[in-house]
Amino acid sequence: MKKPETIYDVAVIGGGPAGMMAAGRAAECGAKVVLLEKNKDLGKKLLITGGGRCNLTNNETDLRRFLAKFKNKQKFLFSPFSQFGVKETLDWFNSHNLKTKVEAEGRVFPASNLSKSVLDTLVTYLHDNKVKILTGLVVDGFTSNKEKITGLKIKNSKEILKAKSYILATGGKSRPDTGSTGECFSWLKSLGYKINESDAALTPIKTKETWVKNLAGISLADVKLKVFQNNKKQAESVGKILFTHFGLSGPLVLNMSQQIGELLKYGSVEVALDLRPGVDEMMVDKELQELLRERQNKKLANSLNNAVPSALSPILIDLAQLDANKPVNVLKRKERLALVQLIKKIPLSVSGLMGVDKAIVTSGGADLKEIDLKTMRSRLHNNLFLIGDVLNIDRPSGGYSLQLCWTTAYVAGTAAALK
Repeated sequence: MKKPETIYDVAVIGGGPAGMMAAGRAAECGAKVVLLEKNKDLGKKLLITGGGRCNLTNNETDLRRFLAKFKNKQKFLFSPFSQFGVKETLDWFNSHNLKTKVEAEGRVFPASNLSKSVLDTLVTYLHDNKVKILTGLVVDGFTSNKEKITGLKIKNSKEILKAKSYILATGGKSRPDTGSTGECFSWLKSLGYKINESDAALTPIKTKETWVKNLAGISLADVKLKVFQNNKKQAESVGKILFTHFGLSGPLVLNMSQQIGELLKYGSVEVALDLRPGVDEMMVDKELQELLRERQNKKLANSLNNAVPSALSPILIDLAQLDANKPVNVLKRKERLALVQLIKKIPLSVSGLMGVDKAIVTSGGADLKEIDLKTMRSRLHNNLFLIGDVLNIDRPSGGYSLQLCWTTAYVAGTAAALK
């Protein structure tokens, strides 16, 4: 006898944060769920988020202030976030035995400082609700009729996996080494969906200056980054930066990278680092004079601590073209002012952005007008749900990307199960 065909209530494609949350929630609501992941393990990208610590959300519980970070897309998001927002997410993780903590700028991390703690919580959720997990299985597109998705094509197989509802959670194109290669967009296009072209959105920047290599791994908090083109200031913001072997990263840089990338289309771009935002040059000079007066018998190389981070001291001395072995008590006013100017404005020339292989998230994705955001259900196929990075929603770093995953996944999982 032929083995009876298995038809699931819900099939979730993609075993990242959105896919795991959606699958677990649908099963919790009583659905028979299968989760398909092409990697051999779940949550490969989740493990590297937040530098391996997993910035799982941002502790801004005021809905309007939170959604303002999504700019022109915020009007689409009130419904799903009203159903499952930041507070509900934190309550959910805490009730599933994950202790959390809040750090600078409202960033929420697991108390363990390990992304694996978040992954373990989600995997336990899947097992507790008896989700069937199929790893190492590559989906190769949909079969469909005019109104419904009728099945999933499996690569190197004639088998069509069938379900009553489907949740697409394959992510965008960022970090393709983790499996996010954006193939879902070609599937959707073939079904008639409008896809906004994807590009790197939150990505580090490359600089022409090679001295940044000497500072790789050093981070600075509360630095102002100014962006210039044709000697005109185009943007500025204050936050945390991270020096890398190729240039700059960190939350401040990532959040300004898309604007920098847009400017690069029209010509060269320069940036400047202000190490003392909110303090003018006159005050910086006064503070530096007092510091050098206390250390007048020392060499310049050993005298700038407290004025600037110690790792930056030799860089500033070199950029000011000063002799590091020069005694402080013979430092000329002109030389001191050169240091003051650099403390307020360290110039860097942008040579480009890192590509999607280094991007935290990508822009572009499925057009929101083709999705009912109350349920995350497609308006073209009434049994298909689209969530997480599949959606065309730009957002800053700081926990907003993962919160988008948790929210859209929980809403879609609930709706797909009820259907």
